[in-house]
Amino acid sequence: MALSRRELLRRGVAGSAVVLAGTAAVGSARFRAPHWVSGDPFTLGVASGDPTPDGVVLWTRLAPDPLDPEGLGGMPMAPVSVDYEVARDDRFRQVVVRGSAVATHQLGHSVHPEVSGLEPDTWYYYRFRAGTAVSPIGRTRTAPRAGSAMARMRFAFASCQSWTYGYFTAYDHMADEDLDLVVHLGDYIYESAWVRGREGSTAPDFSGEAVDLRGYRLRYAQAKGEKPLQAAHAAFPWLVTMDDHEVHDNWAGEYNGPSFDINNLKWLFRRRRAAAFQAWYEHQPVRIAQMPDGPDMLLHRRYGFGALAEITMLDTRQYRTPQACGDGNQVYDCADRLAADRTILGARQRDWLLGGLTTSPARWQILGNQVAMARSDYDTGPRELLGTDGWDGYVADRNALLGAAAARGAGNLVVITGDRHQNYAADLRRDCADLESPVVASEFTGTSISSGGDGADMSHTGRTLLAANPDVKFFNEQRGYVRVELDHELCRTDFRVMPYVHKPGAPIRTRATYVVENGRPGVTAAVQPDAPELTTAPVATAELASGPH
Repeated sequence: MALSRRELLRRGVAGSAVVLAGTAAVGSARFRAPHWVSGDPFTLGVASGDPTPDGVVLWTRLAPDPLDPEGLGGMPMAPVSVDYEVARDDRFRQVVVRGSAVATHQLGHSVHPEVSGLEPDTWYYYRFRAGTAVSPIGRTRTAPRAGSAMARMRFAFASCQSWTYGYFTAYDHMADEDLDLVVHLGDYIYESAWVRGREGSTAPDFSGEAVDLRGYRLRYAQAKGEKPLQAAHAAFPWLVTMDDHEVHDNWAGEYNGPSFDINNLKWLFRRRRAAAFQAWYEHQPVRIAQMPDGPDMLLHRRYGFGALAEITMLDTRQYRTPQACGDGNQVYDCADRLAADRTILGARQRDWLLGGLTTSPARWQILGNQVAMARSDYDTGPRELLGTDGWDGYVADRNALLGAAAARGAGNLVVITGDRHQNYAADLRRDCADLESPVVASEFTGTSISSGGDGADMSHTGRTLLAANPDVKFFNEQRGYVRVELDHELCRTDFRVMPYVHKPGAPIRTRATYVVENGRPGVTAAVQPDAPELTTAPVATAELASGPH
């Protein structure tokens, strides 16, 4: 009987899930593919992710010619054996796991070994070997044991890294941070054709939008080739999800965004979505549970970090109903966004999310969310001008989530968000449209790594949002990332920003710091304002960082 494509892909990576504590090689008993024989196949670096108390998933993709126009990375069609080691030290004198995975052309010669049997809350080092070629060394960390005491946790979150709009310098700074984890909230690549925005750099000729596996692979290869991004992946384990640009701008379920062309045919978009999902899986440190089945993929999942925190990664694209009142941009008087049957999560994910918030014993509940949850009115007058691609367009789901957080005592709920290319700190109310409604959660929206170009500290959009939305307490439109530190009494959030991305070497500083206190939902400036001109919300005194790397 012929095997399905999914079964073939599963068999192609079956060896990647086989691990063994100790020194014996694994995977050779049943099948051993040939080794790589020449050149450097590790041009895209290494990564780890989805940590648990006893393990982590490792990642690399063999690509001696990563921008090979065919999207094959310069690899042959034949499978290749890839060995890996995990050790307690960076010189690999104390190896605790050795194994072997089979890299196949069906998955772009990527491997995702799932390592288990490790000690909880422990740093490890790992590397890969293909033939005589040895990869860069990566560092990773397991999660604390479930329910165990944990004094503090530090992580950074990021999103929106358009290669063409600027350099990924922010990741150089992130790699130097003292972190336990990195969370990426989507727009890891952009599917669109290039627009030049970098000094001293020439983009390859990727004509047109990515719509097939070749096109998506080339865009991941270009992003993964950036040394700052490689450094941040090698320094910490990551939790990743996707937003819209990994597939198509503003896509929603089986709907291919606002353009009315042949791509809106459902069958054709499902084929495109399958290609985009496969390319995402091929380039991310995720488990076999996240391997796509054609145009479907399990993205929502949760990870615990002792008794201190639980991070829940959401999927706000795959199950949503199409945007209300047009293409998701700002509109006036859109009654459809209030409809009870409109969903951004889908019923099954919503029930799973609410159930987890109710039962989790963790002190802090962190939601990894793609699009803005806080109300965002873009008109200072009496009428509301609201975008419908974010949670403002899916009011029933927002009310269900925030209502459950209030009614069920779900703990300290902090939402971390990407997408906007802007920094926000905002209160979330039981009913975000009613300023008399109680504050039940907090949201921190992070700016882009590079998308949108250099940006500015303040803009007309920022002044409008601050004036029209009392629950938005801070705004900034520079590039960078957000650093979060949790302990048992405080969630501290630092907005880390740079003055430019059009050329490499930008310094970084902490533009503002906001905190959430245990048992007191809502955001508070850590220091009384020392605000630049035209900023109307409280911000912290800027902290100057060291010079460029």
